Amino acid sequence: MSDTPRAAYLPEGLPIPVPENDGLSAPYWAGLQQNRLLVQRCPHCTTWQFGPEWLCHHCHSFDVEWTEVESRGRIFSWERIWSPSHDALRGRGPYLAVLVELPHAGHVRMVGNLLGDPLQTIAIGTDVEGVFEHHHDAVPRYSLLHWQAAG
Repeated sequence: MSDTPRAAYLPEGLPIPVPENDGLSAPYWAGLQQNRLLVQRCPHCTTWQFGPEWLCHHCHSFDVEWTEVESRGRIFSWERIWSPSHDALRGRGPYLAVLVELPHAGHVRMVGNLLGDPLQTIAIGTDVEGVFEHHHDAVPRYSLLHWQAAG
């Protein structure tokens, strides 16, 4: 996991990611601010899940817990995006979005940006590691998790 200070990957003007009003994903976002990747796990049946839910997908327990996992995984799928999905991204493409699988966390998958050359060759199964990007001067403060090829 890398926490090297770097320029922001995404341009200003994008919406700030915040937890839902009900607070369901608040532990995930708070974890990122502390360089921690948190994923839900059920203490009853040990099922891992992401994105956040109020109950376990497997046993339907309402006692799911947030568990820290290593921010390492492998590329399960990817896409090179040429058309901007937001006005702030005009003229900023292409960029790479990856679906990262976390084998050590029940094979849950999460979407993120892949850092590096946007024209790089991508291979399914490539090992990646998380890179935390902090925005401490934003209101509200937030952090993002990007991915880069594991070194």
